[in-house]
Amino acid sequence: MGGVNEIGSNKAVSVATTPPISAPPSQFHSPSLSRSPLLASDDHIQPANKIPRISTPRFVTPLGSPIRRALQLTRLDPHDAWLPITESRNGNAYYAAFHTLCSGIGIQALVLPVAFTILGWTWGIITLTLAFIWQLYTLYLLVQLHESTETGMRYSRYMQLCSATFGEKLAKWLALFPIMYLSGGTCVALIIIGGQTCKMFFDVICGGTCTAQPPTIVEWFLIFTSAAVLLSQLPNLNSIAGVSLIGAITAFGYCTLIWVVSVIEGRTEGVSYNPVRGSTEVTRIFDVFNTFGIVSFAFRGHNLILEIQATMPSDEKHPSSVPMWKGVKIAYTLVAMCLFPLAIGGYWAYGQRIPENGGMLTALFVFHGKDTSQFILGLTSLFVIINALSSFQIYGMPTFDDMESVYVKKKKKALPWWFRAILRAMFGYGCFFVAVAIPFLASLAGLVGGIALPVTLAYPCFMWLKVKKPKAFTPIWCLNWVLGLLGMALSGVLVAAGIYVIINTGVEVSFFDP
Repeated sequence: MGGVNEIGSNKAVSVATTPPISAPPSQFHSPSLSRSPLLASDDHIQPANKIPRISTPRFVTPLGSPIRRALQLTRLDPHDAWLPITESRNGNAYYAAFHTLCSGIGIQALVLPVAFTILGWTWGIITLTLAFIWQLYTLYLLVQLHESTETGMRYSRYMQLCSATFGEKLAKWLALFPIMYLSGGTCVALIIIGGQTCKMFFDVICGGTCTAQPPTIVEWFLIFTSAAVLLSQLPNLNSIAGVSLIGAITAFGYCTLIWVVSVIEGRTEGVSYNPVRGSTEVTRIFDVFNTFGIVSFAFRGHNLILEIQATMPSDEKHPSSVPMWKGVKIAYTLVAMCLFPLAIGGYWAYGQRIPENGGMLTALFVFHGKDTSQFILGLTSLFVIINALSSFQIYGMPTFDDMESVYVKKKKKALPWWFRAILRAMFGYGCFFVAVAIPFLASLAGLVGGIALPVTLAYPCFMWLKVKKPKAFTPIWCLNWVLGLLGMALSGVLVAAGIYVIINTGVEVSFFDP
C-alpha cells in the first residue's frame, strides 16, 4: 500500500475546473465511505449551493488512519445518493431485523416436512440443523465483507462485491443470472402464491354463500400485482421498513398458526414415519438430493444482506457490521422458532401424507379445513397474502435499483418521481405477465434454484478467502474452502437432480393457462 498511498502526493494543489455535481443536501453525509468500485475517479460530488473547494492530494488511506481523519476526505457518490438502496442511510439494527426476517421466511419453508418423508426423523433434523448453521455462517461472512477498512469502500450490492472480488467478467458469469432470478423470479413466484392464496381467502370468507361471480385465477393475479405495484411506489429501502415489519409479523404469524393448529389437531389417521423409498437406486439417490435442495431453499435472503446493510450509517468508530449483525441475530432467532417447529411438528402431524405441493398450508386446508375455525383459516390465508406483498417490495428493490441506475449514471441526477412510478409499474406487471404466461415455472424451481444456490452457500466463502487472505491451511482457511467447494458440489448435484426429475416425470407445459 505504500506506493499506492503516495499517488498524487507531489502534485500541486489546484482549483477544480470541472463544475461540481450537485447533490441533495440530505445526502451530503450519507453515501459511501470514500470510494465506490463502480465510480470513475472524477465522479465525486459537492453539496448544492457550495462553492468549489480546493482539491486535496489524492491519498488512498485506510478508513481509520490519522491522515483520513485530518483531511476528512469524503467523496460522495451521486449514484448512491439517488438510488433506492442507498438513498437513505439512517437505518438501524431494528430496521435490519425487520428486513432480514421479512426476506428470510417464505412460503418455501412450509414444504420442509416433505424433506423429512425421505430422510426420516434423525437425518431430517441433522440436515436442517447443519443447513441452518451453514447459511448463518455465510451470512456472517457477508456482513463482515460489506465494508473494507483498508480502502474505505462499501459494497452496497451483492453484485458489486462479486465484481470487486472475482472481476467483472467472471462475476457476471457466476452471479448475474442467480441474482436476477432471486429478485425477479422470486417476485413472479410471489404473484403466483399471492394470487392463489387470495382465491383461497375468498373461498373461506364466502363459505359457498356468495352469489357474486368470483374472480378467475388470472384476475386474482392481477389484483395482487396491482396492490404490489401500489406499495412499490415507496421510494427507497429504508422507507419500506414499516412494510417489512408487517411482513415479518405476518410471516411469523402464519408459520406459528399452521404448526400449532396441526399439532393441536393431532396426528392424521394412518400416519406413517417410514422414509419413502424410490423404486430404483438412481431414483432413491436423486430423491435424497432433492430433499437437500428443499432444506437449502428454505433459507433465503442472502442476496439482500449487503443491500440491507447499505442503509446504515458507518464510520471507523461505528462500523455498520455491528448493528447489522445484531439485527441478523434477532431475525434468525425468530426464523429458527418458525422453521424447526414447522418441520418437526408438520412431520409429526402428517408424516408421509404431507402434500408435496403447498406443504403445510395445503395440509391445513385438506386435513383440517372442516374441523378448524373459519377465522383461523381466513387469518392464516390473509397473513400469507400480506407477507407476499411485503416480500415483493424488498425482493424487487435490487431490480428497481438496477433500472434507475441506468438513468442516474447517464443524467447525473435523481430519477423523476413519475419516471420511477412508470418503471416500477412496468416491472410489476412484467412479472404478472410471466406468472400468467409461464405458470409451470414452479416445476423448474429445483433446476434454477440449484443454479442460484452458490449465492447463499458457496460464493461468500470464496469471497472471504479472496478479500481476507487468511494464512493457508489454518482452520478458518480450511473451513471456507471446504464449505465453498461443498456448496458448489451441492449446486451441481441439485441441477442434475432437477434435470433428472424433469426427464423422468416430465413438465406439464401450459402457456397462458395458470
